[in-house]
Order: sequence, then C-alpha cells, then structure tokens
Amino acid sequence: MSTHPMPPSPASRSVRLTGWGRYAPAQVLTNADLERMVDTSDEWIVSRTGIRERRVAAAHETTASMGAVAGLRAIATAGLVPDEIDVIILATLTPDYWMPSTAALVKEAIGNTRATAFDVMAACSGFVYAYATASAYIAAGMARHVLVIGAELLTRFLDYSDRSTCILFGDGAGAVVLSASDEAATPVGIEMTTEPQGAYMIWLPAGGSKSPPSAETIARGEHKIRMEGRETYRFATRTLASTALAAVGRAGLHAGDIDLFIPHQANIRIIEAVAKGLDLPMERMYVNLDRYGNTSAASVPIALAEAVNEGRVKPGDHIVLVAFGAGFTSGAVAMEWTADPARGPIGDAAVRPEDVRVRLPVDWDSVDPIPPALAEVLGRPVVPGVELPLDDVVPGEPAHAHSSTR
Repeated sequence: MSTHPMPPSPASRSVRLTGWGRYAPAQVLTNADLERMVDTSDEWIVSRTGIRERRVAAAHETTASMGAVAGLRAIATAGLVPDEIDVIILATLTPDYWMPSTAALVKEAIGNTRATAFDVMAACSGFVYAYATASAYIAAGMARHVLVIGAELLTRFLDYSDRSTCILFGDGAGAVVLSASDEAATPVGIEMTTEPQGAYMIWLPAGGSKSPPSAETIARGEHKIRMEGRETYRFATRTLASTALAAVGRAGLHAGDIDLFIPHQANIRIIEAVAKGLDLPMERMYVNLDRYGNTSAASVPIALAEAVNEGRVKPGDHIVLVAFGAGFTSGAVAMEWTADPARGPIGDAAVRPEDVRVRLPVDWDSVDPIPPALAEVLGRPVVPGVELPLDDVVPGEPAHAHSSTR
C-alpha cells in the first residue's frame, strides 16, 4: 500500500505551482568568441537579437544531467522529496537518446522510484505543452505532484559556419513542480496551437525515420538546425501575441491585468514588438536572453525561475508564460502566482550540480547486465497469489537454418 497521501478529488482540486528551479552550465560563449569563429560581430548580434552571451554544456553534461539538476532544485523549492513526485514530464528537442526517454534517465538520477516519466517534443513551446499536460494529470485526479522540466543541449546541433543560427542558441534547463491543492482555484487559462504549414521553417533535416543517419547526411550537414529567419520571426511575433491573449482571456483577464509576461527568449525585437502590439511597457516583459540566448524548451522555465528569484513576482500577481517554436507550435499559460518567492534560493542551495549523476551504459554496443535494483523489482510478486512463468517468455537462440544438400 502506498504511503503517499491521496490527492484531493477532481471535483475539489486546484492546480498550484509550488516549486521552480533552473540550471545553466558554467561555460560562457560570448559574441566576441563567435567573432573569431564566423563572419559576424558583437554589434550585429546585439542589435538584431539582443543576445550578448550564451551557455555551453561541458563535455560530461547532457540534457538529462542538466534537467535533473533543475528538477531537484524545483522539488526542493516545493518542500518535497523526489519520491513524492508522481509524474515526470520532460520537454526537449535534444534528448540524450531517441530511446529511452530522457525523462526516464532523469527519474533515476534524482532518486525517484515511483513516477511515470516521459518526454514531450514541441520544440521551443515544449515546456508550455508539458505544463498543460501536467495540469491535466492533476485536474483528472491521476497525480498529486508533477515535475515539469524543459532542458536543451542545442550547441551540439549547430553549424558553426552558419552565422544565421550559431549565434542564437545556448544550453540549459528549467523546471517547475505542479501540485494538487484543496484550496480555491485561482484564475488560469491555457492556450496551445500548431500550424504545420511552417513545419520546415525551423527543422533538423536528418536523423529521423524519413532520413536516417548516414555518411551522406553527415557530409551534407543535415544533422544541424536550419531556419528561415525572416518568416519565422514574423510568424512568431504574431503568434506569441495571439496565443498570450487567448490564454489571458481564458483566465477571465485582460492584457492590462497581467503584471509580468515571461515570453520565450528568442529575440529582443520579437519581445519588443509583442509588447508594443499589446500596448504594454517593456517593464512588464521579462528578458534574460542577453545572458542565455535561445534555450528552446528551457527558455521559459529558466526565465520564470530567475524572475521569481529576482523579486519580479509576488503572491497575487498575474503572470503569463508564452512560447513559440518549430512546428509551428505555440503555447501560453495565464495564472495567478500563489507560491512564496522566498523559497527559490532554498532550491538552488540544496542541489550541487557535481552531486548529480546520470547512469551511463556499461558498453555502448552491448546490453547492460541487469542491475541489482532491477533484479529486486523482478523478484517481487505481481499480485499476492499470482505467479508468472518469466523464464518461459525468454527467447532462446535462433536455430541454424537447414540447408539441403544434393
């Protein structure tokens, strides 16, 4: 029998954001560094994007390891321990592997033994999509605490001879914990859209089933991000505004009621255009892209965690998270903030990146021997009184084909 308390019934529950955390690698890649790598300049990058520097993951870091650090910090901020998490949802377009899911690796790395874990892929909108999924899990009574992570290691998928893309992206991770509450519901609105006509405006041509990896795809540079910048930026500006307004309306609010917008950190010109279109001062738009660049699915949760920890958000404030990404996808969440902002530093102090480890395979071209923890699980009864003949389902070696002789 579970020792964890049951969540409130779906009829009485509300969904609250209770924890937040972030992680950014220590290595900084500045515009001056890029000037030595590709034909560009600091003035050109800053004037057109607002980006001054971005973070680059170290050789030993992965999407899973960064996501685990951010996730553990969010859990600590929420005042929970890892095994109280019922579901782990990780948004990324740069998974450690195509399988298993990066969320599964994070589950083990944080020391959780109970949670369902899976990935969500909606590019830069991925975190908002994962947030909406987590909220639905809780509202449906299927979970009490859900860990939502956005994590990306984009710098390993960039063509550093393509000045239109290599200047834009960086690495990092952010996370939140959503929890069931029996307190009265606060205003919330969620809006998500997908416009597949823009599917090939931002894409990674090879590596999937349509064009599996080969010597030819590598030689053609098809495993690096490609983007049609002008069309993408115009559509992003329009869609960020319309999706944010739709979420605000679903919450029963108006744009003027929002204390802080936390947009996807892609380009300062896009954010300025959205603010102008909504007739809002830039002071209501949180911006940190100058320090991180575009971190895709990690962008919004990193910005959220920093905004809260910097004192930009207080209980009772109405905030909007809004993102746009490849697909073309967009998503927005309008909410009332209810958590104590002072808890943020608790999460940061509780988790040191060097203490977090993601287990590696024993040998990349072999199957791992069964670890003791998994052997213990296999030794448990499925249900008291039910015995399954596990040995009978293990296939033997294939028989040698018989060849006829004449």
